Amino acid sequence: MWWYPSSVPLVLASRSPRRKSILEMAGIPFVQIPGDVEEVPMEGAPGEVVLHWARRKARNVLPKSLGRPVLGADTMVAQEGCLLGKPRDEDHAFEIISRLSGRWHSVFGGVSVLWPEQDIELGFHHETRVLFRELEPHEIRAYISTGEPMDKAGAYGIQGYGCMLVDSIRGCYFNVMGLPVSRFVHEFRKMLLERR
Repeated sequence: MWWYPSSVPLVLASRSPRRKSILEMAGIPFVQIPGDVEEVPMEGAPGEVVLHWARRKARNVLPKSLGRPVLGADTMVAQEGCLLGKPRDEDHAFEIISRLSGRWHSVFGGVSVLWPEQDIELGFHHETRVLFRELEPHEIRAYISTGEPMDKAGAYGIQGYGCMLVDSIRGCYFNVMGLPVSRFVHEFRKMLLERR
C-alpha cells in the first residue's frame, strides 16, 4: 500500500485481536508475535505509562524480529488523572463503567517502533476524548453479562457492544480501539525519510 513506507513487514508485538484487525483493515503487511510482558499497575502520567509499556512490549519481541520493525502498543483509560485498567472482576467492571457514565474520559494509546537495522526508535502517545451517555444500572449489568468488558482497559470495547455506551468522541477512533494507526504510519514514514 502506498501509505505504508517500507517493503519490510511489521512485527506486531501484541496478541490483541483489535490491533491485528486495525492493521489488516489498513492493508499494512505484518506478522503477529505476542510477547510475554506482564503488565503491573504503575504510577505516572497516563501518556508516560502507556509509552513505557509499549516500549517494553516492543523490546520483549525484538530478539524474534529477524531484522523487521517491531511495533509495540498499549492502551489505557484515564479520568481526572486516575488510570482505569482492565477490570479484576464483574463488580470492578460495574464500578469502572458507572464512573464513566455521563462523563468524559481520555483514552491514551502508546506506540513504540524499534528497528535497529534502520536506526529507528520511535515512540509517542496519543490521546482521544470519549463521552459516555448516562447509563442505567441495568444497562451496565447487561453489558457486563456479554463478557466483552473483562479484558479491556476502561472495561469497554468501542468496536463491539460498547459502542452503545458512547455518546461522543473527540479524536482518533482507532486509538480507542487499540492503535492510532494514521499517526503511527505518518510518524514511521517521516522517520524513515529522515534516515535516507
